[in-house]
Amino acid sequence: MQITEHIGIAVKNLAISIPIFEKLLNSPCYKTELVDSEKVNTAFFKKGDTKIELLESTEPDGVIAKFIEKKGEGLHHIAFEVADIRAEMKRLQDEGFILLNTEPKQGADNKLVCFLHPKSTNAVLVELCQEKT
Repeated sequence: MQITEHIGIAVKNLAISIPIFEKLLNSPCYKTELVDSEKVNTAFFKKGDTKIELLESTEPDGVIAKFIEKKGEGLHHIAFEVADIRAEMKRLQDEGFILLNTEPKQGADNKLVCFLHPKSTNAVLVELCQEKT
């Protein structure tokens, strides 16, 4: 694994949350994107080397909606950039980590992604990201 790619934050409403984070970070939202496969709308911010991704559910039964219902808005996951997602998935699975998907999926920001189950990562949802070429 390489550097932190982004930090994901679950929010109820991007229209409300984007201005809050623009003021907080003193930086504009540089991109919004619908990710159908995850049933989310996303908004991205960059401050220095750190990227923040806000996630809003597009469906009442979506993963983010369920997360917010259970835990409220807030930190959802941390994502790490990897050079070869399939090799990293195999390495981590061989190390005993539980993968939430067996193949990389299309994620936001032109990335292939895979999530690790929080049961195997000290209760932190971890996302692996590889830039699509």
